[in-house]
Amino acid sequence: MDPRDWRTYLVTQQHLSAGRETETVVEAALAGGVDAVQLREKDRSARDRYRLGQRLRELTDAADAALIVNDRIDLAAAISADGVHLGQSDLPIEVAREQLGEETIVGCSTSTVREAEIAEAAGADYLGVGAVYGTSSKEVDGAKDGIGPGRIREIAEAVEIPIVGIGGINADNAAAVIEAGATGVAVISAITAADDPEAAAQNLREVVVDAE
Repeated sequence: MDPRDWRTYLVTQQHLSAGRETETVVEAALAGGVDAVQLREKDRSARDRYRLGQRLRELTDAADAALIVNDRIDLAAAISADGVHLGQSDLPIEVAREQLGEETIVGCSTSTVREAEIAEAAGADYLGVGAVYGTSSKEVDGAKDGIGPGRIREIAEAVEIPIVGIGGINADNAAAVIEAGATGVAVISAITAADDPEAAAQNLREVVVDAE
């Protein structure tokens, strides 16, 4: 699975899922064409995330989609995920590579050109760049919130690895992120909070593909 082929990327978070179970939303999103699913669920215990991860592994396998784990290298190994996504305060990319192997996908969250260049040099396979339009899913330093498509363009010109834009992205504003140089977009509420997650995922994918 090559991150360069990812167009739509779902990050899970059950409390933003309109009362639905995460696996229900994921199943619908996969039917709508998402290429990758990131198991986030930071407010749940490691054991709960492990059990959920096992089920998501089955769903993503069936859909030929990638399963990525947020932050936790140990959990990624335990559920045989395709990769792990690390933030700036998580364990280094080199440690993830050492623990999970060369074939495992390692992504890294970045907001600046310098962070992106460091992550690429450390061996990241892709970058999650944001928050593009601002985010309410987590606390973000003001200087890194709402960085805009312009920053996507700057980073895309500085690195060769694929970029996934994240933060406040939906079907109405995703095209600008792709036009700026991102290969795909990652969303939470644009799919999880939608009345019809499958239709929302399909619509988002169509917007991204049309903007390429």
